[in-house]
Amino acid sequence: MRKLAYLAIACATVITACGADAPQPPSQPTAEPQPSVTPTPRPNLPNWKEEMPLPFPFPEGAFAPVDAFVQAQRLGRGVNFGNMLEAPKEGEWGLVVREEYFPLVRQAGFDTVRVPIRWSAHALRQPPYTIAPEFFQRIDWVIENALQNDLNVVINMHHYEELFKDLEGERERFLVLWDQIATRYRNLPPEVLFEPLNEPHGALDNESWEELFRQVLAVIRRTNPHRNVIFTGADMGTLNGLLQAKRPNDDPHLIATFHYYLPFAFTHQGAEWVEGSSAWLGTTWRGNGTQRANVDYDMDRAVRWGKQNNMPVWMGEFGAYSKADLDSRVAWTNYVARAAEARGLTWAYWEFGSGFGVYDPISLQWNEPILNVLIQKQEATGR
Repeated sequence: MRKLAYLAIACATVITACGADAPQPPSQPTAEPQPSVTPTPRPNLPNWKEEMPLPFPFPEGAFAPVDAFVQAQRLGRGVNFGNMLEAPKEGEWGLVVREEYFPLVRQAGFDTVRVPIRWSAHALRQPPYTIAPEFFQRIDWVIENALQNDLNVVINMHHYEELFKDLEGERERFLVLWDQIATRYRNLPPEVLFEPLNEPHGALDNESWEELFRQVLAVIRRTNPHRNVIFTGADMGTLNGLLQAKRPNDDPHLIATFHYYLPFAFTHQGAEWVEGSSAWLGTTWRGNGTQRANVDYDMDRAVRWGKQNNMPVWMGEFGAYSKADLDSRVAWTNYVARAAEARGLTWAYWEFGSGFGVYDPISLQWNEPILNVLIQKQEATGR
């Protein structure tokens, strides 16, 4: 277990506030390679800060960079803290992040929490696009609790709906938000990863998204030259979106991701936010030959893309909605997780405690059938 000592987060920020058995990864170099990144012009961004004291007591240079392939393996088995901080306001979707969740997921056997965050709802709409100090303090607390419980934590930008509708109108704001996030967390250990955008779609086709990713990566690299950053394809971050994407540049600290919800009519049957999904109610998944073969084919394609692009691949979301029958959900979850692991892919389940949940926050009980197939105790590892 990594041993880290943490002080309580104290944020003295002075800012104008706003309202709102698997293949092994390639052999790794003995010395940390220096990033060789094709320069990307950086837009002239509004000056959002004067001085910004860091909320964490980590000195610069205290943490050695971690190779992207090594980091991807360390992500292990994860869970998404969904329907919490990506709601327009935390709690509006029935869940808030609670302190007890962090030791709970760690003791259950998870290695990583992915934290979806709607940053865009907590920042000024006009330049300098300042993120509200109180919201930053909330995210400080989330990161601190994850690290204190020996968890990797993936911080993403989730549900930036305005960007998906108006790329040019929101480009500057998106980049400035990440400038603030990257600057604030620049001295945190490598167990903290950045994921610039969840499920690009709408105005962001493959070409425009890859251009925007290069721009935001350049912004992040100004303050975080070696931090591992998550790259995805367009088309809602699906496997097909990733397969249509190309490695954005030769930056060595990139991890690719895709989200897996296939067959969609099974995983999203009865989902209230999906039009026509009520017609899918009763769809089952028993793991027959064809069903298993489809999953295997998809996982093989993900691995092949990773090899072709020399990038580790992480399955950042997968899950089946609770309106599917439990036996089918268990069978599907088990097969998808094992198929990924057999190919060296790590993953994060969607999600912790809501409609797909592995935990019931009302009864304070794990959904044991789902948990048991996600976390299979490994005698060889002592877990």
